Amino acid sequence: MINVGVIGATGSVGSSVMSVCGSWPEKIRVKALAANKRSEKLLQLAEKFSVRKIYPYEEYGDEGLELIASDPEIEHVVFASSGTAAIKALCTALKAGKTVSLANKESIVVAGRWVMPLVKFPDQLRPLDSEHNAIWQCLHGEGKEFVRKIYLTASGGPFREFTSEELKSVTPEMALRHPVWDMGAKITIDSATLMNKGIELIEAMYLFSLEAGQVDALVSPGSFVHGLVEFEDGSVKMLAAEPDMKLPTASCLFWPERHFPSPEFRRPSYSVHDVRFEEPDAVRFPAMRIAREVMRLKGAYPAVLVGADEAAVSMFLEGRIGFAEIAGVVEETLSAREWQSPASLEEAVGLVEAGRRVALGLVGKAEG
Repeated sequence: MINVGVIGATGSVGSSVMSVCGSWPEKIRVKALAANKRSEKLLQLAEKFSVRKIYPYEEYGDEGLELIASDPEIEHVVFASSGTAAIKALCTALKAGKTVSLANKESIVVAGRWVMPLVKFPDQLRPLDSEHNAIWQCLHGEGKEFVRKIYLTASGGPFREFTSEELKSVTPEMALRHPVWDMGAKITIDSATLMNKGIELIEAMYLFSLEAGQVDALVSPGSFVHGLVEFEDGSVKMLAAEPDMKLPTASCLFWPERHFPSPEFRRPSYSVHDVRFEEPDAVRFPAMRIAREVMRLKGAYPAVLVGADEAAVSMFLEGRIGFAEIAGVVEETLSAREWQSPASLEEAVGLVEAGRRVALGLVGKAEG
């Protein structure tokens, strides 16, 4: 029996986590839940799983997340939330020797320099995002010195075949319709611009201790292949599966065992999948180019990118900037000054807010 705490239980990833937990009551006991607010969904989950410890962030703040991360009854903490609020709790969980399943990109992109050294044993930190989970599985049993390159895959988003001119007329309503995944608004917009994939490249560089030149992305429409590892001898390992977040969730919770993620799970339908790969178009989708430059620069730039992108996406959803301007706002923010490398975790988190403020200021100045 695994005692689990779930942070971000009511979001899109959290829903998959709770579904897997519900499918295996004889193997998983949910001991604590955290979500942004005391919603009806959170209360229903607490009742369904007989959870007495619930921590709505609007009431408990960081303290509630820390209580889950340090709870002696909990062995495995799942971070299914987004944003930087859970970074300290992540550090606490790792220091306490708990197993961690992580779907929070910002934690590694912003604070990877401080988070990764806290990992105490193999597979203590398990990537929950489908692409990073695929790489994690492909790397098992392999020597890092033999890895030439890893590739995360992207569906290409809903505008993969749009021209540069057509992208200028994309509305928030259009961008919020992702062809494969059901996600929150921020990640859905990031997926449409390919900024989400750029952020994931930065995360993968830190997560797997690779150089910037060893991490890349490929567009694979349909999202059947989630990640590839290319080795020095020219061979390639890849992981393919139906696009269902319950699959990587189950792999993280039960590793190294494999269990059906839910009773309704079915084998993949191979005949319907056309597996092919394309290079991302850096002209129409410049977010990938920007992210690769940030990978090279490191220092303050990953955190600034996160903040600037959050602001740019919000302004697009508010109708203040166009879809094709999102990446430009991020790039202008990154080049607005010479950003100094953070000397502490607190400074790194502060850079996210600094990037957000500068991006908002740039657009506000243009509007004025």
